[in-house]
Parts: sequence; structure tokens; C-alpha cells
Amino acid sequence: MTSDVPSRHFAFILAEEFSMFCVSAVIDVLRTANLVSGTGYYRWSTVSHDGEPVRASNGLTLKPAHSVDTLEPADLTFVVASMTLDFPGRQKIVNALRTLGRRGASLGALSVGSHILAQAGQLEGHRCTIHWENRAGFREAFPHIECTSNVYEIDRKRYTAAGGTTGIDLMLEIVRADFGAEITNKVANNFQYERIRSHEDRQRVGREPDLTGKSEKLRRLTELMADNLEEPLSAGVLAQSVELSVRQVERLFLKHLESTPGRYYMTLRLERARQLLRQTNIPILEVALSTGFTSHSYFAQSYRMQFGRAPSDERRKSF
Repeated sequence: MTSDVPSRHFAFILAEEFSMFCVSAVIDVLRTANLVSGTGYYRWSTVSHDGEPVRASNGLTLKPAHSVDTLEPADLTFVVASMTLDFPGRQKIVNALRTLGRRGASLGALSVGSHILAQAGQLEGHRCTIHWENRAGFREAFPHIECTSNVYEIDRKRYTAAGGTTGIDLMLEIVRADFGAEITNKVANNFQYERIRSHEDRQRVGREPDLTGKSEKLRRLTELMADNLEEPLSAGVLAQSVELSVRQVERLFLKHLESTPGRYYMTLRLERARQLLRQTNIPILEVALSTGFTSHSYFAQSYRMQFGRAPSDERRKSF
């Protein structure tokens, strides 16, 4: 920790329907770090677009300390969103983030806040992450921005976490950089947080199974499938990537996942298609192509078998 810096201030800009859990979790890491270190090094404040109370996704409201117009200088400013990208004051928040970016500020996002930070043009040329449910829509909206499936990302002055408990991991990394491993471990232990994840840890995605303690080759195979949905890898290529035969891969999936590799891969592709149908308005044919289906009719048939409705019905339900 630098001795000539008496404190570090974090500001949290809250969008309507923000995740209360995300905000509470990250602030509590800062509070506990102050307690464990015996300092008041970390300070924090909450912000809304107009300074008025903001409703969280759990129905509770929070009275912020500032509006974006009266926000005091912060060492790191986060934008926090969750349920919707269409909320009161959105453009005002986007404009405020742009202004901060022009001034060289450090900016961050929790959960779907990454989408707002990207809208403000503040993730250009930076690596970021976002909650797995929103990653497909984000990549369609901002195809030139590198959006990973990792739990958090720190890229120069940009800090993004995927939501849920991932904000804890991000903040623990910040505490580690400021105070070292001993204080960080004490903070994590205070939460009974058994393992601090690094930025290289992946999010659990949708129905992705818990493979803890199971075959490392199976974990690698499921990751390869998740990363190659637009152009699905053949059974032979998948097997070769982990130095197994196709038959050995089939036995691995049946033993641990009670599914064939083909069925598992198909489910991943259809789950991604549903995300795109719900989060974007791109044509259904493009959704099919982006999830590895070259035939519209086969896509529609597969989708109906998986979810009990046609892709067009999913689109009408979402918009």
C-alpha cells in the first residue's frame, strides 16, 4: 500500500433494478478489509442518475448519497445493473461515464453493468466480462470488444465482474494488490469464503454441470464446446484435443453427465440460441447460423423439441 495515499474511494452508480447482492457483497469486502487491516483505507458512496432512491431487483430501495452531477472524485467508479438495460436516466449515466473516461478515470462494472460501460464507449480495446446470461447479447451488440466467460477481468483501468459472488473475487484481488495476501485471506476467511477465484476462473454457465473433482479432460471438452458454438467441432477433433478416442469421450460423457457428447453439445447451442432470441432482435436465421445450424427448418425443429415452442414464439414472448 502506498503510504502517501490516505484512502481509496469507490463510487457505485446504480441503475434501476440493480442487483442489491452485487453491491452489498463488494462493499462488505471493503468494510471487512478496513476492519481486518485496522485502517479506514477504503471509502465508498452510492450514486443514482438524479440522487433519488433507486429500486433494486429484489424490490428494496436504496437512497444514494449523490447524483451523477454531484459525484465526488473517486479512485474507481462502478456502474451496477441487473434486470434491464432500459431504465430511467440511462443516457445520463452513459454520458457521465463518457465524461469520466475522457478524464482518464478508472471505471468498472458489475454484472450487466458491462453493457452500459460498453455503450458509453469505455470498453473499446479492453478485455471485459459479463454475466453468462447476457454474454451472447453483448457479443452481438459489441462484436469488436473481447468479452470473456471469466469470473472477472482487470484490464488496465477497466474492472468488470460477472455478477453474483464474482464481485467478491474482484474486490479481494484489489485488496490483495493494496494490502497483500495475508490481509486478503483474513477478509476471505471472515466470509467463510473457501477459495478465492482468479480472473482465469470461468463462470458456471447455465446448466453447466459441476465438474469439481471429476475428469480434467471432461472439463476441457465442455469448455471447448462452449467456446465453439458457431462452428461446432467434430467428434474427432474434440477427441484429438484431449488425446482420447471418440469412444473414450463418449464413455466419459455417459459416466459423468449421463449424456452423449452430441446431445450435450446440442443443448449448449440451443441454450445460446434462446439467449440471442431473448436479448437481441437479430433475424432468426442469423440466430440459427450463429449457433451452428445451417438449416432453418432443422434449427426450428430442434428448438421446439428442446423448449416446447418455436423460435418465433420465443421472440414474440421476449419483445
